[in-house]
Amino acid sequence: MIEVPQEKELIAIIGAGTMGAGIAQVVASSGHAAIIYDAQAGAFDRAVGSISSGLNKRVERGRLTGADRDSTLYRIRRADSLDDVAAAHIVIEAIAEDLKMKQELFAVLEGVCPPETVFATNTSSLSITELASVLSDPARMVGLHFFNPAPAMKLVEVVSGRATSPEIARDLGHLVSGWGKHCVHARSTPGFIVNRVARPFYAEALRLLQEQVVSPATLDAIMRECGGFKMGPLELMDLIGHDINFAVTNSIYNAFFQDARFKPSLIQKDLIDAGYLGKKSGRGFYDYSSLAKPETPQQLGPQQPPQKVIVRGELGVASALRTLFGKAGVAVEQAFEAIGAVQMG
Repeated sequence: MIEVPQEKELIAIIGAGTMGAGIAQVVASSGHAAIIYDAQAGAFDRAVGSISSGLNKRVERGRLTGADRDSTLYRIRRADSLDDVAAAHIVIEAIAEDLKMKQELFAVLEGVCPPETVFATNTSSLSITELASVLSDPARMVGLHFFNPAPAMKLVEVVSGRATSPEIARDLGHLVSGWGKHCVHARSTPGFIVNRVARPFYAEALRLLQEQVVSPATLDAIMRECGGFKMGPLELMDLIGHDINFAVTNSIYNAFFQDARFKPSLIQKDLIDAGYLGKKSGRGFYDYSSLAKPETPQQLGPQQPPQKVIVRGELGVASALRTLFGKAGVAVEQAFEAIGAVQMG
């Protein structure tokens, strides 16, 4: 039986990008020793710099003591090669969203790590079953999907492939819950839970831009101020990175056999082709350079409410609008297209 580590035991993170650094901060802040490996020169130092900056801000705001900051940083160290992660009880992969690249990494790790090591992948949408197929023991593979920024976002998806050990999935759920995260268990289906639900949030926004209905700043403002979202869809894509978001969209699109609902956007591809990846590159839908001026949403002055609205078809989850229209003094009519009749509601 593979045992999930208790507090203070070593956890390895492969990949020192934004997500890898964030996961390492969560791990180290929870009392574990964290070892980070990244093949790119300078990636570890950039990750530690990012972690240190985030912790310093928490200290300045009185949310963390200086001693806790220092102990967290002390628990993070560099792995100079994959051989250095062999002592880890869990290896969390957070590299590029590329199936072949991840499979090649786990095939190497299986030759480096002992049989009891748990392999976790932070993939956003790739099949855990397919990722694990390169292992001689696919039961040790599980999805551990954090959200960006990992230290702040509470949700973590624990994703089981067809061969994943139920005990490993259960115990990992308990572990991340102990880190202060809200754990949800999911099967390895396209997009899991969150990215499957989130596709329309991104896709509809991109379609509106493609049809030149509204400006990016206006669309995001509508979603924040009217929809109650903390960030609009375009701001969020800029934060995630368009290369990552586009890769996830393509993965889900292909996993659903090119269902048109999940079709990738030419606008987003154009941004990637231009190198406008979002905040991390300094430019996405918005300009993040120090000299850039914030874009102003378009605003429409006060308007008279309509005297009536006509509903065609079933409203489904939007049926509550009928009540709201009535309270506002707006008449609601139901159109029956099959017989050409209109009935007062």
